[in-house]
Amino acid sequence: MTAIYRHRLFWPIVALVTLIVINAVARPQFIKIRVQDGELYGPLISILRDSAPLMLVALGMTIVIATRGIDLSVGAIMAVSGAVALTIIDGAEDPGNVGTVLIACIVAVLVSLVLGAWNGFLVSVVGIQPIIATLVLMLAGRGVALLITGGFITTVNSEPYSFIASGYLFALPFAFLIGVVAIVILSLVERRTALGVLTEAVGINPEASRLAGVRSRSIIWGAYIVSGTLAGVAGLIYASNIKAADANAAGVFIELYAILAVVLGGTSLNGGKFSIAGTVVGVLIIQTLDSTILFLGVSSAQSPVFFAIVVVIVVIVQSARLRDGLAALTARVRSRGAGVQDSDKVEVA
Repeated sequence: MTAIYRHRLFWPIVALVTLIVINAVARPQFIKIRVQDGELYGPLISILRDSAPLMLVALGMTIVIATRGIDLSVGAIMAVSGAVALTIIDGAEDPGNVGTVLIACIVAVLVSLVLGAWNGFLVSVVGIQPIIATLVLMLAGRGVALLITGGFITTVNSEPYSFIASGYLFALPFAFLIGVVAIVILSLVERRTALGVLTEAVGINPEASRLAGVRSRSIIWGAYIVSGTLAGVAGLIYASNIKAADANAAGVFIELYAILAVVLGGTSLNGGKFSIAGTVVGVLIIQTLDSTILFLGVSSAQSPVFFAIVVVIVVIVQSARLRDGLAALTARVRSRGAGVQDSDKVEVA
């Protein structure tokens, strides 16, 4: 029982279940799932669908943080990705052509990959601090997206492209399935090969891992490439959802929510040990909490305060130092209780 209590996923899962229970008690329809035309609908399904962009960004952020880095440019990369895809579709003769949409998405993801590689080059080769290296693209990326769209919000009417965010496959939202595929691939690569161990080694001590023969530069570079690529896919989903490329609104603050999801999942910002499953739970906590805030009728101006309060409570509860303190206090109380019982026995004797 103690092992379960001390597991890094215990408190995040407790927080997620608590949120779901609170919502279910307040509005029973929250946990109701209905089938319509062979497709699943309901608040829980909406949470899974809406969490896809953040899920992709947070997964990439997990690998970057595991290497003792940070990527502040993911929101800007999302904006660039959406701008590239929609500009290509908008300029095509037939925006509704599946081939055109497929080419636009591939080009957008490749551009995102290049941007991620640029971040990795600055960090692993040039040696710039990750927060500074990615801050450059964070500031310049939205300007690049505006240049691509000509300074306007590009809108398209393309059914195949809209399918990315609103379509269904195997009765489940297509966007959610994209997230599931990313989770499975990343889990297999990082946990079924030596790459995960090497990534953690680089995060714990980059210099020691280099002296041990680990190609730390390549691993760090690859982490930023993964982060940029996943952010690009997230940008496609976001743009598909609103059917437009909005360079100023796409991915705003998503880098902060992604970092928060990673931390809620138990991954340390100091690098090293990381948890993909924890990140998934962290994302679901954030998305469920966002749904809860909307249900409570909290205004948009007040929602960040409410969100911050709940997050602080969750982080404090899962703090290792708090758990150790409570364990020490419990042990002290037990020892005192045992001492009192022993003294009572002596007096009786």
